[in-house]
Amino acid sequence: MATADLLLHPVRLRVVQALLGDRTLTTGELHAEMPDVPVATLYRHVGVLADAGVLEVVGERRVRGSTERTYRLVTAAASVGPDEAAGMTPDQHRRAFGTFVAALLADFDRWADAAGPDGLDPARDGVGYRMTGLWLDDEEFSGLLDDVRAVLRARLENTPRAGRRRRLVGTVFLPGG
Repeated sequence: MATADLLLHPVRLRVVQALLGDRTLTTGELHAEMPDVPVATLYRHVGVLADAGVLEVVGERRVRGSTERTYRLVTAAASVGPDEAAGMTPDQHRRAFGTFVAALLADFDRWADAAGPDGLDPARDGVGYRMTGLWLDDEEFSGLLDDVRAVLRARLENTPRAGRRRRLVGTVFLPGG
């Protein structure tokens, strides 16, 4: 199974997203974050990701006669590489982008549905979305990408601690018409 095909299943994509940020979770903990996914389905997709090397087992313990495994995302294995992306057809890119957007919408819906008695507060929660048009030649655009990567890389090594929340950052770059 190609990496794109492996990652672009909605349940597997949600599992990958749940483990972003160097999290380690058991299948039970994953199910608590995805209660709408049947347990058997979740176990099957976790197994597919583990067999493909996208997830690795970082711990095991015996629980009521069975083995409970704790998984970690293998970040390098959890993305479509430039060579594979270059070989994808326009329809495969449409499907990949559609899956990405659907996952983004689902994450947004989960945030909106979890609003407390005070309602939604995007500023408090750090939720934002906007589109900006920039006039850049290829060299300037390459510099922008380098800058964005540097800003994110500087924070990727942050670990969980009091006062920190896991934040999802999605990026899309498209040429303007």
